[in-house]
Amino acid sequence: MKLFALATLFSAASAFLAPVAPMAKTSLSADLSSMAGTTAPVKAFDPLDLANLGSDETLLWFRAAELKHGRVAMLATTGYLVQGAGFHFPGEISKGISFDSLSAMKPFDAWDAVPDAGKAQILFTIFIAEVISESKGVHYTKGGDLPTIVFPPIDFSGVDAATVATKRNRELNNGRLAMIAIMSFIAAANIPGSVPALAGNPAF
Repeated sequence: MKLFALATLFSAASAFLAPVAPMAKTSLSADLSSMAGTTAPVKAFDPLDLANLGSDETLLWFRAAELKHGRVAMLATTGYLVQGAGFHFPGEISKGISFDSLSAMKPFDAWDAVPDAGKAQILFTIFIAEVISESKGVHYTKGGDLPTIVFPPIDFSGVDAATVATKRNRELNNGRLAMIAIMSFIAAANIPGSVPALAGNPAF
């Protein structure tokens, strides 16, 4: 149940992303070697040759998926660390269930303690937001722009292209590390001893 719930949240939480305004395109063109995220020390890392699995649309879908999941993983990693450290909102999440009581639990146990109605509201809201964001404007697999974060809105229109490119590379690389981190957290929480560096940590 824990893994299913978390996997559902990860895949659906990308709902809070929408098409980005910069990066205007005149035609559909995708090339892994020239895409953002191709940085040292491992450039164009693609051992399974997924970039050539299908068409340009397929590669752009892969890139959007990586971008979304990287952002969600950064949020998940931060949230896990905050929860594990005992920080929480005041008040109650539901009648008789306080944020303080949830903060005393391990993160996955805290999710299990949330009432089913609360979980359903969270998942439904994410689902609706995902449908809306994927339906806006020209889709990124059809020559539209790649997803950006809806909240908080960040305006990069006044930033020069070189700085924006650097920030995009950093976002992708940080997202990749966050995906590794949250997968390690999941493994440590469900398979004792699977991540030696986290063994004995009370948050797991």
